[in-house]
Amino acid sequence: MKFLRLALMLALVVILIGCGASQQQTGITPKATQETMEAIPGWFLNPPEDPNFIIATGTATSRDLQLARDKAGDAARMDIAKTIETKFNGLSKRFQEEVGTGEDAQYLDQFTQATKAVVSTVLSGATIDKTEVKNEQGTFRVYVLMKMPIGASSEALLNKLKQQEQLYTRFRASETFKDLEAETQKFDEWKKAE
Repeated sequence: MKFLRLALMLALVVILIGCGASQQQTGITPKATQETMEAIPGWFLNPPEDPNFIIATGTATSRDLQLARDKAGDAARMDIAKTIETKFNGLSKRFQEEVGTGEDAQYLDQFTQATKAVVSTVLSGATIDKTEVKNEQGTFRVYVLMKMPIGASSEALLNKLKQQEQLYTRFRASETFKDLEAETQKFDEWKKAE
């Protein structure tokens, strides 16, 4: 009986080792990843510089070519929008505690950090300048290079500042009016009291 169990265990170990060996990969990077890296256009990782444009790149995949292109374009637009205006919120927490005394003391330290970026801006004149489509095992990968004239960006920013200035002026006018009204009311109450 012991011999049968030992033989079954040995057979099971041989089967497991055989199955595991066939799934091992040679090299650190799988072939598909190497192919993907080699297919990246040079302008994607090193976009050209032009003092008259804000330039951004984007990439995305999908089984549908149009959807991949739309997603890549949106990624590039987001990059341009982050260049123009981004609001960041951050939170950091740190907890430190020492428990025990002498050699039995334990020191605990925990650090947590969270960051949130919000982008909200209007892009005027952003257009796709270059597009490359690659096939990754039946899935489309689209690379795009998008350009937006700095003049359009400056104009949009200037318009936004003007709108904010107008709103602030209206706010100050209404606050001044409220202050004037409050002072008039105080004067009227003082007159009635006399």
